[in-house]
Formats: sequence, C-alpha cells, structure tokens
Amino acid sequence: MKEIKIGFVTVSDRASRGEYEDLGGPAMQEWIGKALTSEWTPVARVIEDEQGLIEKTLKELADEENCDLILTTGGTGPAKRDVTPEATAAVCDKILDGFAEQMRAVSLQYVPTAILSRQIAGTRGASLIINLPGKPSAISECLEAVFPAVPYCIDLIEGAYLETDDDFVKAFRPKHAKKPN
Repeated sequence: MKEIKIGFVTVSDRASRGEYEDLGGPAMQEWIGKALTSEWTPVARVIEDEQGLIEKTLKELADEENCDLILTTGGTGPAKRDVTPEATAAVCDKILDGFAEQMRAVSLQYVPTAILSRQIAGTRGASLIINLPGKPSAISECLEAVFPAVPYCIDLIEGAYLETDDDFVKAFRPKHAKKPN
C-alpha cells in the first residue's frame, strides 16, 4: 500500500512571523484526523502571503513530498495580499469548480461575507489541492461539505486509497469503484 501523505499549508504573514498563533493548520489536521481511518502522515507548512512562495510550496508538497491531498488555509479573500487561489491555479493541471461552488454555498448559510471567498480546488499530478477559509469553524464546514467526494477524486487521479470513518464523514464511491489490493 502506498503511504498516505497529506499536506497542510497555512498562508499567513503574521503566523509565519510568529506574531499570530496558527489556528487554521491545526484545525485542518484535527478534522482530517477524525475523518480518516487510514494511517496518514502530515506534512505541514506555515508560509507568507507571497504568490511565488505559495506556488513553490504547493509544487514541493505535490511533486517532492508526493502528498495525495493538500489543504491550504488563508489568503482566499479579496484583500491585496490574498493570492492563494492565484497560486493554486498556476500550479494545477485541472481546476475542479464544483469544490469551490459547494464550499461557498455551504458557507453562505452561516455568513453573508462567504460570497467574498475566492477559494478553489484542483489537481496537480496525483495530488488534490483544496483552498479552505482561515477560520477553524469555516474549515470544518467546508470540509464537511466537500470531503465525501475527496477519496474518489484521489482514486481517479491515481493517489492513495483513503478510507473514512463513516460516523464522521461518509465517502462516496460508485459501486464499480474497487479497493486496490
């Protein structure tokens, strides 16, 4: 079985300088820890809001660390320094619009400013990259909304086989989808 690696990228000028506690990175890891029954290894980074650095980090996690899933938090709003979606789009082979549509639809049920979110998702090789909001409660809401499709998406791009705790989040796979040997 292929080792499962999951990348966690916090994009924050203040957190990268140690001026602000990174709450998003730990929130993502905690959620994934509850969702997956498969053993997995975290690969975490806390970086500045710089497009080139975000691109470099995403490429490293996908191409060198071979992460099956890469989650980012931060940098998805309309502020001038928010460039995570641009960096993600620049490194992805394919953009998966449905993830962004679903995350915004769910977030709008909680806060009207969710319409300002520009988060996206896409693939790079055998890695699925998903931009998430910065607030821990919003991270949870968004992951809950899209994660049922994540394991099958990773199957389709020939990543590792992710198994979920159905009591926490139930992954959807078509009946014809088979678990690898």
